[in-house]
Amino acid sequence: MAAVHLVSEDQLKNRLQQGRLVESIDQMSPIYLEGMKRILTVSADTELISAPAYYLAAQDAPSTNAFVSAMGIIQDELGHAHIAYRMLEDLGISKEKLVYERKPEEFKYPYAFDVPLETWTELAVANALYDRAGFVLLGDVFKHGSFGPWKRALAKVDKEENFHLRHGETWMRKINARPGGHEELQRAVDWMFPLTVEWFGLPDNLKRHTEQIEYGFKGSTNDQLRQQWMSTAVPFLEELGLDVPAHYDPASKQYVLDFPFPSRFIAEEKRWLFEEGQITWDQVLERWKQRGPMNQQFVASIQRGRQQLYHVQADLTWREIVQ
Repeated sequence: MAAVHLVSEDQLKNRLQQGRLVESIDQMSPIYLEGMKRILTVSADTELISAPAYYLAAQDAPSTNAFVSAMGIIQDELGHAHIAYRMLEDLGISKEKLVYERKPEEFKYPYAFDVPLETWTELAVANALYDRAGFVLLGDVFKHGSFGPWKRALAKVDKEENFHLRHGETWMRKINARPGGHEELQRAVDWMFPLTVEWFGLPDNLKRHTEQIEYGFKGSTNDQLRQQWMSTAVPFLEELGLDVPAHYDPASKQYVLDFPFPSRFIAEEKRWLFEEGQITWDQVLERWKQRGPMNQQFVASIQRGRQQLYHVQADLTWREIVQ
């Protein structure tokens, strides 16, 4: 990629103060460019890894129609990933290298997707909770984002993420009404609700990348987004009669967690060790860095096709040489 002339931080801030969107790399400052690369990579990786994560559980679909609906969601997620990777390419990063040449532990997506979704019930809860988190996060960027191309692309993504979470809600209601379904949902919510609370990242007082608000990458802080998510997730779960480890506090006008946050999590057992009390965020960051049990398998499933193609091409080339 040819050298690009970036604007100064003052020029970029002046543009944003005038309410003008950033439309291309030559309108970005160095800090803005690096920040946009970071947030787009997380978004793209999250959408991409959700595909094998959801496919694993989709194989437990109760009917052909249910399986087809899950595959439709997976197709949407891959489309969302392509949008973000394509924009990263405009910012000078090879999407081929991002998708096919990184090690599994180098991908940047919420830890929740490293824990296997093994049943249709868990997929339904993931759609209702995980996709709700995606809807909140990307909806915030859609409303407040300063990068024009992404903001416009998210008009489509926003509608599809809303469909995904509604799909999860519909199936959770169906499962809740069948014998034993309520207990299945409760078991899934017990481990998936805290993981989604964790999804929004460090609390505001520990946030490392403060430029996200200043530069208009998003309009709300991590804690504000966490509250937005709980404001719809908690009432929905309570509507189904499920035990939710959070409640609304009228005095503070906020949702309050009823478990130590953050806490230690045993991914292989899908179990939280709340009895041990609160841990530090450094311990959480270490768990995220180490990735979870499905990280290598999911990334391998995405990269496998390209590797097989290269092996076939290499074999054909060798045959041409020796013949």
